[in-house]
Amino acid sequence: MKKIVAAALILGLVLFLIPMGFRHEKTREDTDSPAVLPESGKAVTILIDGELREMDLNEYLWGVVAAEMPASFELEALKAQAVAARTYSLNKAGQAANHPEADLCTDHTCCQAWIPRDKAQANWGENAQTYTDKITRAVAETNSQVALYEGALISALYHSSSADTTQDAVAVWGGNVPYLTSVPSPEGEEVPNYHSTVTYTPQECKDRILSAKPEAVLEGDPANWFTNAVYSEGGSVLTMDLGGVTVTGHQARTIFDLRSASFTVEPAPDSVTFQVTGYGHGVGMSQYGANAMAADGKSYQEILQHYYTGITVESYE
Repeated sequence: MKKIVAAALILGLVLFLIPMGFRHEKTREDTDSPAVLPESGKAVTILIDGELREMDLNEYLWGVVAAEMPASFELEALKAQAVAARTYSLNKAGQAANHPEADLCTDHTCCQAWIPRDKAQANWGENAQTYTDKITRAVAETNSQVALYEGALISALYHSSSADTTQDAVAVWGGNVPYLTSVPSPEGEEVPNYHSTVTYTPQECKDRILSAKPEAVLEGDPANWFTNAVYSEGGSVLTMDLGGVTVTGHQARTIFDLRSASFTVEPAPDSVTFQVTGYGHGVGMSQYGANAMAADGKSYQEILQHYYTGITVESYE
């Protein structure tokens, strides 16, 4: 009798464990299977190399995320990028005067950078499948999610990296935007080319200044050309005088072709050297900052709400 009971117990245990084994195998297979990009339900017309192409919004966003952010970044950072790119796209679609026939284009100076899937995969080499699935997950798992301020789509600006803090929109472009205010950003020495140096001869410097500001007075020692610099708490130039003409840090960055407006100037009789930190206009979400936050365990919602003050992350029809 005892043998019969023991056998029954063993059989019951086996029958109990078999489904667990099946469930475990299914989970492993699901994890290994390629991610699937869902249809967004919205078609957009994209201007690509002078030709119009219609595609689903999520297909377009896949190419934007792949072009705008390294696929090696943390998944939550890629998700934050996907939401920012979706918000930016829906907010900008059809508003660009230089391509009224298209909702968006692939010129990063006008809309957002974009790369076709096959080209991205060729660039990724042996990581092609891993990175393809990763970006697909970033877009799919944030499907329809956007950033809103008081119920309206925000202008979801972003840049590569900041120096200690992001920039207030009013300091860069002169217009106050309540959700584009300066906030701390945690990236640092892990960023490639985080610190850069640009050096010009005094004549090259003079030519650049006069091309942008012909009324500037540039005589004598170059040290006298750069005066009254005003810096933000994060170290970015807010304003400075070039030959007696006041410019913003953003304007100075453009004049001297610098990676950011976070710079110092070292004039000398035979050279003018700029020491620069970070890359981009500095407004909105820092991509390397987002990756640092994700590595620290922050979710994409937390990242977005950190960089865009007072916003909510919601589904959007």
